[in-house]
Amino acid sequence: MRKHCDHRFLKGAIAGMVGGFVGSWAMNKFQSGVSTAAKAWEKSAHRPELKSESQGSGDSAATTVLAQRISLSVLRRTLTHDELKVAEPLVHYAFGTLAGGFYGLLAELTPLARKGAGCAYGTAVWLGGDEIAVPMLELSKGPDQYPLSSHAEALASHWAYGLTLEGVRRGVRAML
Repeated sequence: MRKHCDHRFLKGAIAGMVGGFVGSWAMNKFQSGVSTAAKAWEKSAHRPELKSESQGSGDSAATTVLAQRISLSVLRRTLTHDELKVAEPLVHYAFGTLAGGFYGLLAELTPLARKGAGCAYGTAVWLGGDEIAVPMLELSKGPDQYPLSSHAEALASHWAYGLTLEGVRRGVRAML
């Protein structure tokens, strides 16, 4: 019985990791689509282009800051612009994949984890990651330093992550 249980959790973690990787991709596509739509709306409304939360403020994406911290710790140097083009998405996909693996384990433990077709988990990752851990680790400014629209966009992109994560996890888990 124990061996069966161990395989179940391994299969759940693997399915979750695959879902987390694809969910990270979906999240990027969602954010890109929102950005493109916002620019088109601003242009059509003859409004001045809004600056993103990282434009002109000296901010970098949390994944960029983390990639630099990892490089300083491991390589003892900062990454070049070209190296960051590779490292930043690696950090994003690694986190999304690991978070997906954790979700896959939770999904094996309790159906409660799958509530909202992955949106509840996406909300938890957004709240625990973007809103709490990222500022606490000084990877970004505090939540009160960003407009409500930035938080709403981030939450929606985490829903895209969660929905994709659960859909892919379910499909991969059925094949394992």
